[in-house]
Amino acid sequence: MLRFVVRRLLLLVPILLGLSLLVFFWIRALPGGPAQALLGERATAESIAEIEELYGLDKPVHEQYFTYLGTVVKLDFGTSITSRRPVTDEIRERFPATIELALAAMLFSVLVGIPLGFVAAKRYGGVVDHLSLVGSLIGISIPIFFLAILLKYLFAVKLGWLPTVGRISVLIDVPHPTRFYVLDAIIAGNVEALVDTLKHLVLPAVALGSIPLAVIARITRAAVLDVQNEDYVRTARAKGLAPRVVDVRHVLRNALLPITTIIGLQAGLLLSGAVLTETVFAWPGMGTWLVDAIETRNFPVLQGGILFVALVFVLVNLLVDISYAIINPRIRYS
Repeated sequence: MLRFVVRRLLLLVPILLGLSLLVFFWIRALPGGPAQALLGERATAESIAEIEELYGLDKPVHEQYFTYLGTVVKLDFGTSITSRRPVTDEIRERFPATIELALAAMLFSVLVGIPLGFVAAKRYGGVVDHLSLVGSLIGISIPIFFLAILLKYLFAVKLGWLPTVGRISVLIDVPHPTRFYVLDAIIAGNVEALVDTLKHLVLPAVALGSIPLAVIARITRAAVLDVQNEDYVRTARAKGLAPRVVDVRHVLRNALLPITTIIGLQAGLLLSGAVLTETVFAWPGMGTWLVDAIETRNFPVLQGGILFVALVFVLVNLLVDISYAIINPRIRYS
């Protein structure tokens, strides 16, 4: 197991190196530049040259890349062109918001998707099965931004039950030592802040979790249908074990491997694909941060943010691979 983990961690080096090359040269191939985006109509040849000299953008591209690579090795992603702050500080501020939203969305997807897929498989061909298939197809097909707008209109505008934007009400003052607002409210013992934070989290989590929910439900249904006809399941039933014991210990546990795989992939996608959801709900996470960086051609933010998200994605999948041995002890890594 240890050799497997070390080997996977070593594979991160060429992956991140290749990604840094792609991102670095792709960003510089876009029309315009950070100086033009910052100065706008006031841009002159002199002012553009001054900003490019300030950030080293007047040097040859290969020199810029090796300079950037040298700072990344030291875990320094450079300085944001717009805010003049270190990119690592901005990641430290923004990433907890995205993590909190992604965890809430994944929790919603798992708690609803696995039971739904399991029940649909146990009632194969019935009304529940057909409804789950139709619902999962709709969940996969509907665009996230459209679902987000519908949820805002129904639950915020029409019913007035939930807030529409942000992470917490501006009227509530609570310290944020961890920047995970739910955890901070619990640490502070502020019930009002906790309730308000959870209310702000509901709509974006449901919108973001709609596609993973549909995928998890379909994979669970297929995995349970495949497992429940195996010989060891029929043997367990023939021995007279209670149906609940057979379902939990023999069917669901052996169906968890493909489910765990898809959960890991979807978790990584949630971390990297929350751009639309964060934009619609004005959620101050990595998604809105990267969108702003694209609009202003903020090279250091784009390079550092994309590399960081890629690192998190690979680490999440590594944790999924390790969890296989926990779910099924027969699996061994050589």
